[in-house]
Amino acid sequence: MANVDVLNLNGEKVGSIQLTDALFAPDQVNEALLWEAVKHYRASLRQGTAATKSRTEVAGSGKKLWKQKGTGRARIGSVRSPLWRHGYTVHGPQPRSYEYAFPRKKLLGALRSALASKLADGKLTVVDTLELKEAKTKLYRAALNKLDVTRTVLLVENGKTLTQALLLGARNLAGVELVLNNEVHPYDLLRYERAIFSKAAFEQLVEMLEKNASKRKVAAATKLAAHAEVA
Repeated sequence: MANVDVLNLNGEKVGSIQLTDALFAPDQVNEALLWEAVKHYRASLRQGTAATKSRTEVAGSGKKLWKQKGTGRARIGSVRSPLWRHGYTVHGPQPRSYEYAFPRKKLLGALRSALASKLADGKLTVVDTLELKEAKTKLYRAALNKLDVTRTVLLVENGKTLTQALLLGARNLAGVELVLNNEVHPYDLLRYERAIFSKAAFEQLVEMLEKNASKRKVAAATKLAAHAEVA
């Protein structure tokens, strides 16, 4: 069983959380699955606004410029021909969505891998609370300095404990992003150097991942038993 220290915003240890090695061991990091999750996330960010003009959209007369035969020139039907300058584009790109379906089980597996990777690198911190007395940016900057945050950081909070003070205090910090634990994505964990979870947010996220893993094991055992009966 791996242990994660729970700190306060002064960097002092106030407790610990036990994690199962089956979920958060370093050998549980699936890099291929992480790559798939990041690819899916970035594909959904694409605007897909590239477009070229079709034959009906290009300006120009539809009149045949000269007769078909007898002139010695190449035959031409319209000034809008794709062979000519300012003509339309054949099979050019049109506005489209690059989003595609990504199985939830694979997404949760990638999230487990991202958390295990952060934990193995010592870049994951759990604090008892992210709440401060006043919603002041300089107070949160001082708290992050005490937690040895020197570059970018992802703050993860539980939706039930999220307050207006935390939103106001963290929104103007450079290189800092605040998300809810039910919205955190593997791409977010990989994008930021450090990840700081509140204890409530981390426990709820771990509980959800463990529950999903147990369901997956039961389904695999049921499938194996069914195959054994058939054999």
